[in-house]
Amino acid sequence: MKGTRVLRNSRFRFFLCGRFFLTLAVQIQAVCIALEVYALTGDALALGLSGLAEALPFMLIVLPAGYWADIFVRKRIIIWGGLLFVLSGLLLAAQAFSPIENLQVRLCWMYGIISLTGLARGILGPSIQATVSNILPREELPEGIAWNTSVWQVAAVAGPALGGILFGWLGGTGTFVLAAFLSTVAWLCFWGIPKHPAGKAPEGSSMRSRLSEGLRFVWKKKVILSALSLDMLAVLFGGAVALLPLFNAEILKSGPDGLGILRSAPALGAVLSALILARNPPIRHSGKLLLACVASFGGCIIGFALSEFFWLSFALLFLSGVFDGVSVLIRGSIVQLFTPDEMRGRVSAVNSIFIGSSNEIGAFESGLAAKLLGLVPSVVFGGCMTIGITALMGTFSTKLRKLELKDHLHQ
Repeated sequence: MKGTRVLRNSRFRFFLCGRFFLTLAVQIQAVCIALEVYALTGDALALGLSGLAEALPFMLIVLPAGYWADIFVRKRIIIWGGLLFVLSGLLLAAQAFSPIENLQVRLCWMYGIISLTGLARGILGPSIQATVSNILPREELPEGIAWNTSVWQVAAVAGPALGGILFGWLGGTGTFVLAAFLSTVAWLCFWGIPKHPAGKAPEGSSMRSRLSEGLRFVWKKKVILSALSLDMLAVLFGGAVALLPLFNAEILKSGPDGLGILRSAPALGAVLSALILARNPPIRHSGKLLLACVASFGGCIIGFALSEFFWLSFALLFLSGVFDGVSVLIRGSIVQLFTPDEMRGRVSAVNSIFIGSSNEIGAFESGLAAKLLGLVPSVVFGGCMTIGITALMGTFSTKLRKLELKDHLHQ
């Protein structure tokens, strides 16, 4: 059946299950962390600092991790990175159970554990991204990337909603223990993915020279550079998720369950788009579609900032997820199709620097902007910046604007 042939591959199914349970665990943790930090401080900047605490170790480790993904067995890196996620989940449960009452000590403890999560994500990310192309043949990559995105987004929908509900039922300790259990299930699933042979670094080459080679490759491949830059800047300025606890408490007033629903809205929209695109990958007019979706994402963020009604806010976040889901799939296909396998780990690391860190640094930027400009004006400003950046990129990046993925599937 069209759109489902990749699911006949048992190793790809193990990979998808691992991604699902790990993403579910991470999303549940994120909601609980946001609820605890907001309950302790009520401060937008404190929420932003939790994003920065994850981004800094992530950025420090992800480039070396990309190098390791190209010269070591990727499955082993995934297994060790998965163990770090399990450990961070257990430590978060321990801090929630801890009787520490000093606010600054408690926050430092939480930020330290969040940093460990960022370290784990940095180690795991390049190998996870590069592994898809080791499991599936080239002609099945767009379909496989669509399913990978769909499964990730389903977990990203369920995770925040479950996190909000479970936090109310079980409290922080019980919810963090459950997240650690789900990370363990993911770790077990990752044992079922193929053990791709380790790559070989040229004799006499150093990590520095190999990383520089990856950076030069991205710089020279303008279509990759443009796609990554566009998505990074859109997420950096257009991210409103970090401020959802404030919007929820001060404007929408919907409680912890409402926060979980709002956090799941973008992922729910992305699931819808990914499920549709799994059967009909966007291989025609890909560049123009990418630009249109990123601009529309910015428009949704502006609308969300101005909304004072819960279900209107939910709908706008849902639509932002639809547009973001399309752009994620196109960007992922660009990176996989334009990168040779021996360099996929390093290019995936650069991709992670552009995209992965922008979520957390975007959270810090959102918190700082809200502190300086006010809650609503800061998010409106970010949405306007996203639209403006998209217009500039569409004007000056001809290769991205004219991109047709169908022309690169069999090269």
